[in-house]
Amino acid sequence: MIWDGDVRGFGVRVFPTGKRSYLVQYRAGRRTRRLTLGQHGPLTTDEARSLAKQRLGDVARGDDPSETRKQKRMAPTVAALCDRFMAEYVAEHCKPTTFANYKTAITTHVKPKLGMLQIADVTRADVAELHHNMKATPYHANRVVMVMSKMFNVAEDWGLRAEGTNPTRRIKKYKEVEKKRYLSDDEQSRLGEVLFAGLERGDYSEYVVAAFMLLLLTGCRLREIQTLKWDYITRTHLELPDSKTGRRRIPLPREAWDVLDALPRRDGNPYVILGDKADGHYNDLQKPWRKIRARAGLDDVRIHDLRHTYASVAVTNGIDPFMLKEIMGHKNLTTTLRYAHLADDAVQRAAGSVAARLAGAIRKDRRAEPTLRVVR
Repeated sequence: MIWDGDVRGFGVRVFPTGKRSYLVQYRAGRRTRRLTLGQHGPLTTDEARSLAKQRLGDVARGDDPSETRKQKRMAPTVAALCDRFMAEYVAEHCKPTTFANYKTAITTHVKPKLGMLQIADVTRADVAELHHNMKATPYHANRVVMVMSKMFNVAEDWGLRAEGTNPTRRIKKYKEVEKKRYLSDDEQSRLGEVLFAGLERGDYSEYVVAAFMLLLLTGCRLREIQTLKWDYITRTHLELPDSKTGRRRIPLPREAWDVLDALPRRDGNPYVILGDKADGHYNDLQKPWRKIRARAGLDDVRIHDLRHTYASVAVTNGIDPFMLKEIMGHKNLTTTLRYAHLADDAVQRAAGSVAARLAGAIRKDRRAEPTLRVVR
């Protein structure tokens, strides 16, 4: 070891191979520490001496450069954070559907792109690049950033990042075109014909038809009907102990009750919409739905659009938005008011009908009388 005569604590270690490595030695508390600055060659003596002065200045201000480097080297990666986030936060605080969505975003996008980085090293530029690379699918790009935002907030709570350093801040989201598709009266009729014709041919079970009928007649979400149990059903309501928005009490109209009443039950199975398994519910309603909508000429209609259709019919028939909010199980009125323009359309049609009737009456009266002339 050769020590510098000008900078106390700065030295060079010479190895038997001839390789030389610059280092700085200092005291932190009662411990003597050494910090390697770099090898001679890539680093000149003057550069190493300047770097040593900087590190000794850090020590004078109370820092411990050697310990900081050690902690950074041993710091968990984003991949480790993802695993802990899913196990300790999402699994404990989120619903199964949310867990599945978070897992997909993390497994498909976050881990492959950022998993090898240390948590504290992720920058806004890293997140912006990931987001940009997903611009072809703007909805999913925005959801991935949302998941990352939550994850890095939790990382701050766990002390894995400095507070206020969430790298997803100020990432401008892509504009999302909201999908609103409602079935017209004619389309509803076509859907009904296809459902019951397919049932008669044996293309799908009565439980599949019942599921889609219940979605239309109650405005429920897919999972609420898919996992519906007989214990949740009363003569007038569906009493769901848990849903996307918590406990729900959904009105059960007579038409929906008739659908339920016609379904056979299976001993030992608590579910309403039965599949092939003896003790489970029907798992994949998307598969029969693709066949049904193709036959009905409704290729652009999603299962969730049946819920939109329920809401649209409710609004156009004068259901109050506050009442509809409770029926639909929306968290806030803003979501319900997305359908408000449909009420405007209904009012416009009604006003037009009244005006047409009055105009017709006036024209009829004028045809029956001589033409009026203005005498000057």
